[in-house]
Amino acid sequence: MKFFKRPEWRRPHWVLALLLAASLLPQAHAAVKPLDHIVAVVNDEVITRQELNKRLQEVTLNLSKQNTPLPPRDVLGKQLLERMVTELALQQHARSTGVRVDPTQVERALQRIAAQNNLDMAGLAAALEKDGQTLESLRATIRNEILITRARERDVDNRVSVSDAEIEGYLQTQAQQGIETEYNFAHILVSVPENASPEQIQARRARAEDVLAQLAAGADFAQLSASYSDASNALQGGAFGWRASGKMPALFVETLKPLRPGQIAPLQKSSNGFHILKLNDKRGLDATLSVTQTHARHILIKTNEITSEADARNRLLQLKERVDNGVKFDELARLHSDDASASKGGDLGWINPGDTVPDFEKAMDALQPGEVSAPIQSPFGLHLIQVLERRDQDVTQERQKLMARKAIRERKAEEAFQDWVRQIRDSAYVELRPLD
Repeated sequence: MKFFKRPEWRRPHWVLALLLAASLLPQAHAAVKPLDHIVAVVNDEVITRQELNKRLQEVTLNLSKQNTPLPPRDVLGKQLLERMVTELALQQHARSTGVRVDPTQVERALQRIAAQNNLDMAGLAAALEKDGQTLESLRATIRNEILITRARERDVDNRVSVSDAEIEGYLQTQAQQGIETEYNFAHILVSVPENASPEQIQARRARAEDVLAQLAAGADFAQLSASYSDASNALQGGAFGWRASGKMPALFVETLKPLRPGQIAPLQKSSNGFHILKLNDKRGLDATLSVTQTHARHILIKTNEITSEADARNRLLQLKERVDNGVKFDELARLHSDDASASKGGDLGWINPGDTVPDFEKAMDALQPGEVSAPIQSPFGLHLIQVLERRDQDVTQERQKLMARKAIRERKAEEAFQDWVRQIRDSAYVELRPLD
């Protein structure tokens, strides 16, 4: 990772204040070892040794449950600190750009976790306590995950578009390759910062080559992933599970194609850094596909200089109340919707997965037939959505384009996400302190 150093006068004011206060302490106190200390500064926030130790304990427990051999504690600590720095930078970016998390969302997520484990909230709290955690710490983790996810959806996922030309190119490639292949593989990424110097690139290459040499000598892939990988799934052993070739970067497909299960590919270089790929297995995909289609309609209120987000939300809440009281949805759509579908009562017809932007689709999929959503935000404005009916449909004629669109969208979104994370991390002011 690239650390942006800056002169002393450019440190945040509160950091200078801490340093000044420390210099004024009596000499007798200098020998006293503090219970906690700062291990990293990220813009105007800090990460303490206590926070790192707590996270280290959680990760160590999870790796042990997965029967993953543990890396040396100091190696895992440095790896984990890098991850915490990146996460904090992403959280700061989300907050500073207006992303907010509704507390009720966090509570619903906690309740889902409890229900999935056949527990009530008291039982969940007791189970967490056995692992050295608390409900409040899990609540904070969920809140931060939602914060980053919301920022990703806004800045990355909702901006990914797929053109008809891209779909046609994808289908032509698939026709030439025959039946699409699905790969089960694992991945280690040694990232390279944007605008890295030749010396930085060479240092990162040397790190990746060292990992590759350890693997050749029989080291455990999952352990080295946890120790060295900069990818988001590093602590899951770098495992991707089964991925269709169309949903993977072309570099990965070309690298995995000649491998036999169990083999590790030579080092690969991309704009993100250096990649080490291990093929676990591969198989052909079933040629038939049935999808669940949704028949829905909506009311759209666009936001602009005249209509604020709050105004649009209030209007839609009033319209929803009228629907709940018996007014027909389609009549209100004709009168109030800013979408081209208004003349049809907001009717969008039968919608396939991937036909709408992620925010809209996620909200629509959560509704039962006849149910009306709360106001939902998308890049187009705010919506009320009503699901009319659903059906499982054999989409043999539409299958190729549907699969192509989804595959291209997922691939582009993942590539854009990695670039987004790197840009935010590289633009943050980061100062790492000794861990001891």
